[in-house]
Amino acid sequence: MEEIKNKAQYCLHCKVKPCSLKGCPLGNNIPDFIEQIKNNNYAKAYEILCQTTVLPGVCGRICPHQKQCQGSCVRGIKGEPVAIGDLEAFVFDKAMEEGENLLKYWEEEIEKNKKIRGNKKVAVIGGGPSGLTAAAFLAKAGIEVIIYEKYNELGGLLRYGIPEFRLEKSIVKETIKNILELGIKVEYQKELGKNLSLEELKEKYDAIFLGFGANCSSKMGVEGEELEGVFGGNELLEYNLHPDYKGKKVAIVGGGNVAMDCARTVKRLGAEEVKVIYRRAREQMPAEDKEIEEAINEGVEFLFQNNIVKIIGNKEEKVTEVELIKTELVQKEGETRLVPVNIEKSNYKIDIDYIIMALGANPASYVKELALELNRWGNIEINENYQTSDKKIYAGGDLAGVKGTVAWASYSGREAAKKIIENI
Repeated sequence: MEEIKNKAQYCLHCKVKPCSLKGCPLGNNIPDFIEQIKNNNYAKAYEILCQTTVLPGVCGRICPHQKQCQGSCVRGIKGEPVAIGDLEAFVFDKAMEEGENLLKYWEEEIEKNKKIRGNKKVAVIGGGPSGLTAAAFLAKAGIEVIIYEKYNELGGLLRYGIPEFRLEKSIVKETIKNILELGIKVEYQKELGKNLSLEELKEKYDAIFLGFGANCSSKMGVEGEELEGVFGGNELLEYNLHPDYKGKKVAIVGGGNVAMDCARTVKRLGAEEVKVIYRRAREQMPAEDKEIEEAINEGVEFLFQNNIVKIIGNKEEKVTEVELIKTELVQKEGETRLVPVNIEKSNYKIDIDYIIMALGANPASYVKELALELNRWGNIEINENYQTSDKKIYAGGDLAGVKGTVAWASYSGREAAKKIIENI
């Protein structure tokens, strides 16, 4: 507790609030909730957070704080920034310990709004960060909400994509319980394209929010990518169907947090060598610094400024080697950042047993069959109101190409909920 108080006292309570207004996608009132920690008023700190977020226990742990709130902290200009993530996680944990919940702060408003809005009903497809957030803020507005979830449990990537060592499932469970207590109903094992139809839902509901994410791993398109032993990182983490890595050499291709999660998971599962291959320099990696540092401390090797030329297999079409080429970073006209360019005749090969592609993700193939307009990346096209080409259907999160962090996904769910409330 003393450590938390010291972290709170370090905050200057800036009037301009760059951590909130510039750094936090959700716009959490960071100085004010930290001020309540200083005053030992933890319930009030939680109430302040509840004004803008329903995922403080999650975001406090896994957000890329250095790139968001802490990266905008005034104290970080000449020293260490305020440990905002730690303080946010503490407030959620303390609130749950003391029996606080969303319903306590929102119940009066929910009942008032029910009288105003009558019997409006909205379907939310997907129980990940954007879906859960949309559902919560719709429920707060007095709207009846039913979440349709393809698995037996809610959480999306919070439960099925982020390893336990980074986000304890008990936190996810407590977060979901807190949200469902708002009166939200759930139908499990319901998936679009299988046993769920948009046309049928449109007849039953005033609006539909699509928030089921995009978790199909992108491919490089290099020779040998079809060989046995090449996996998609997103699928490995989601389905937890790993091969036996014990004593094996594994390469992870990519530089984001999914790549770090894969590398650290594989190392924990007994791989002899784990190498992260990234075509840019470390400072260009989208993964958070602390994730990179922890991977290094756990024995993961990084091959910066290296690119895959091709994947090589044996007669059984099983991966045995990967051919790499070194890169240099150059400034090209019209580009805002340095571009990796292959260095001629710098090719070399390394022995490898498995390769995991962690280069980003795309929506599931059935999204193309929903009769909704897609953008050039295959994401569902939305307008400024989060509406798809069908004005009764809204979308957010990765599915709609929103920036790929939990906070941004949650923000899109919250803002889409606002637009739905305005339009139904």
